[in-house]
Amino acid sequence: MSQETRFCPRCGHELELREQSGRLRPVCPACSLVLYHNPVPGVAVIVQMEEGILLVRRREPPQAGGWCFPAGFVEADESIEMAAVRECREETGLEAKVLDLVGVYSFGEEDPAGGGIVTFYSADVVGGRLQAGDDAADVRVFPPDDMPRLAFRTHREALARWQRDRHRQPQTPEIDGLLEPLPGVRIRRARPQDEERVLELLWLIPGDPDVSTLDRRAVAQRFRESPGLEVLVAEVNGSVIGFLSLSFPYSLTGMRALIEELAVEPTYRRQGIGAALVEAAVRLARRRDCPYLLVDTARSNEPVRTFYQACGFPAGGIAPLRIG
Repeated sequence: MSQETRFCPRCGHELELREQSGRLRPVCPACSLVLYHNPVPGVAVIVQMEEGILLVRRREPPQAGGWCFPAGFVEADESIEMAAVRECREETGLEAKVLDLVGVYSFGEEDPAGGGIVTFYSADVVGGRLQAGDDAADVRVFPPDDMPRLAFRTHREALARWQRDRHRQPQTPEIDGLLEPLPGVRIRRARPQDEERVLELLWLIPGDPDVSTLDRRAVAQRFRESPGLEVLVAEVNGSVIGFLSLSFPYSLTGMRALIEELAVEPTYRRQGIGAALVEAAVRLARRRDCPYLLVDTARSNEPVRTFYQACGFPAGGIAPLRIG
């Protein structure tokens, strides 16, 4: 029994080892508290940039001097996705957008860090400036074919899985600047600084709650950190005038793409901007190898249903557009 678990945290009595649920565990003979040793939750992000994969060189033990993905422990008041974004910012100076879950890996007490679990996400960079944080000795982008051996087993296993998944599935190249379907209109991925504007446009969607009733912190969390959620914006002269949110849920038969929300500033309607956002969603979904793009029009008004029909979606309910 370690020094940290010698005394009961509830009453201060000395603990003793007893069999509980088939294992020896520290138990307080005075108040019957069973002290369970639970794994520590951690998170890591695999960030691919144009030049390669982002890695951090550890300044402190364990594995000081070794290379790994931006990673750390989840704090009590944040979600795993929030922790992933925070750790990337603190260690590398870059703002990350969480994309997909790569996997969840465990390490035992034989590991220098003690027992725990690490959730790995893939992520894109949406802002910031590359610089090593206080707890990092260095931060660097390595070409995929010239990476150092990662310091932790869990990171090596997650990297291997991420590489296998990318090999099996066509990749989603960056769309920023590639879609200019209308003169003067640019379609790009949303950035953290677009949050307030997207929230303003969200209020324009029929049937959605008044913006004053929304939990801004929860919206910010979903906007920036929800895995499998993409927000595309339409920009004119540097101003965001429309947006589309797109989720990528999995089913037993594969990934699907679902349009969640679509809104355009009233003064820019009937100019093809909504259709341009849908076309961007089609291209993004196709590049992720989705066979269908779905939209639920059951609660939409007649103009919205007419719009989606004009975009090629069948009428009524959850309308699938075959794109694969």
